[in-house]
Amino acid sequence: MQIDIQARPFSLTESLHHYSERRIRFALTRFEDHIQRISMWLSDVNGPRGGRDKHCRLQIALTGKTSVIIEDTQANLHVAINRTIERASRSLVRKLDRQQSRMHRSGTAA
Repeated sequence: MQIDIQARPFSLTESLHHYSERRIRFALTRFEDHIQRISMWLSDVNGPRGGRDKHCRLQIALTGKTSVIIEDTQANLHVAINRTIERASRSLVRKLDRQQSRMHRSGTAA
């Protein structure tokens, strides 16, 4: 599972990179047979002015040329990362269940 993590307009610290990658692997490893690549973009929308502006965007490229994109904005970057990954996990469960259901129906119809 290839994971790419980028941050703008701040520099990505090694500890933040490690934290993000560890959270991704923990939550999404069970789907790794279906995942080609995961890209995460972290940003601070308002910069030093503060506020609820820490943004996390996660794009998961699945086998079969389909993608799942999840975004969240919070006051704390770690919370934004956690919520985005949790939502991505739930989204993948639904998406893969639907695909499995379609394959099962088309297999029994033939």
